[in-house]
Amino acid sequence: MIVLGLTGSVAMGKSTAAAALAERGFPVFEADAAVHRLLGPGGDAVAEVAAAFPDSAGNETIDRSALGDRVLGDAAALDRLEAILHPRVDAVATAFLHRAQADGAPLAVLEMPLLFEIGAERLCDAVVVVHAPEEAQRRRALARPGMTPERLAFVLSRQVPDAEKRRRADYVVDSGDGIPKMSLELARITDSLLADARTR
Repeated sequence: MIVLGLTGSVAMGKSTAAAALAERGFPVFEADAAVHRLLGPGGDAVAEVAAAFPDSAGNETIDRSALGDRVLGDAAALDRLEAILHPRVDAVATAFLHRAQADGAPLAVLEMPLLFEIGAERLCDAVVVVHAPEEAQRRRALARPGMTPERLAFVLSRQVPDAEKRRRADYVVDSGDGIPKMSLELARITDSLLADARTR
C-alpha cells in the first residue's frame, strides 16, 4: 500500500485536497479530526490536557476555544500541549494505516498540517504539499471564525515555513488556481504513484 502524506501551511487548501482524494475512494486520515476526538467526550487526551490546563476542562471534555486562548502566544504552553497530543496523533495515524492496509486499500492518505513538524513523513512513501499565494492564504485564514492577525502570526511561527515545505515535498499542488485544477493534479499524482507501484 502506498502512503501519501498531504500537508501545507494554515489555510492553504489541505482539507479541500483531502476531500478530493476521498472522492476518488482513497481512505484519508485527518489529523485535525483526530485531535477533536482526542479532546472530545471520552477522548484519550482529555485527562492529561485537563491536568495541564485546568481552565480548559469541561464536562469530560476539553473546551478547545479556551485551550486555544490559553496557549496563544505562549510557546512553552503550546510545547506542553503538543507533547501530549503529538504522540497520540502519531499512534492513531499508524493504526489507521494498519486498518487501511488490512482492508486492501492501494493508497491511503495522511492529511496532517504538522506532518513535517512531528516527523510523520517517515510514514509516507511520498508527500504532497498544498500551496497557495500568500495573499490568498491570509484572506482564507482571516475569514475563519476566531482567527485574528495575531493568532495567524503565532500559528505560522510554529509551522515549518511554506518555502521549506515545498522544498521537502515530492509534489507541490497549487490551490490558488481553483478546485477543479487542483483535483486534476491530485488525480495525476495518485495515478502515477499507483502505476509505478504496479510495475515494481
